[in-house]
Amino acid sequence: MYGNAADQPGRQRQYPTDMTDAEWAEVRPPLPVPGWMQGRGGRPEGYCHRAMLDAVRYLVDNGIKWRAMPADFPPWDRVYAFFRRWRDHALIKEFHDRLRAQVRTMLGRDAEPTAGVIDSQSVKADAVVGADSRGFDGGKLINGRKRHVVVDTLGLLLGVMVTAADVGDRTAAQALLRQAADAHHRLALVWADGGYTGSLVEHCLARLALVLAIVKRSDDIRGFVVLPKRWIVERLFAHLMRSRRLVRDFERRTSSAEAMVYWSMTLLMTRRLARTRPQPV
Repeated sequence: MYGNAADQPGRQRQYPTDMTDAEWAEVRPPLPVPGWMQGRGGRPEGYCHRAMLDAVRYLVDNGIKWRAMPADFPPWDRVYAFFRRWRDHALIKEFHDRLRAQVRTMLGRDAEPTAGVIDSQSVKADAVVGADSRGFDGGKLINGRKRHVVVDTLGLLLGVMVTAADVGDRTAAQALLRQAADAHHRLALVWADGGYTGSLVEHCLARLALVLAIVKRSDDIRGFVVLPKRWIVERLFAHLMRSRRLVRDFERRTSSAEAMVYWSMTLLMTRRLARTRPQPV
């Protein structure tokens, strides 16, 4: 009943964020396998992975403090240790990427994307965020941090980088697009808004073999207009704002803030997989 092999958790499903059996059936195969199960040493975890996943999902979706973890979950410090281990060893990104490949395959797409969209979102930072990783976004008038993301054409996350809010989009995009190009070798085209013009376009083509296509808003247009491709990334930002932990940046470390984004997206994808997968008759 412990670790990665758990199918019968010691608690009943009580919260909307708890995985259903259908979700767990989709989640269990792509879970990172602990070293002790592969003979690499270590010892079995003291708590079921399903309970740990449900606990982190509850925190991300409801925006609670770690110490406010409900009593029917494992102790908060054990859940935080689980979150920290998955953050520091990039296990949450690995898990997220496997789920994304499943969603894309289920929808008839190749597991690896060829096109994407890049954009950024500034959010206010809590008092726990230090001056070394926060700044003032003069355009949005926000004191906090900025989330730079690349998504595929389905709106699924390909990469995220959290910086101080005063870091320019073009500056962050150089590093983020390099990470995306290294991780997704078939990626050839990325759409962006007018904030990414300039030398970045030539840099992407020369250094990353990546076409950066700028989708500009016409000066003649008044009011709200849905622009081609750019709405896709806005849909992801809208999803993130439904996770209360992400409405404001509460994380001391930018790596934790990035991990929270990945956790939020896993909620979306597990629900989508469980909802749309054909059920056995």
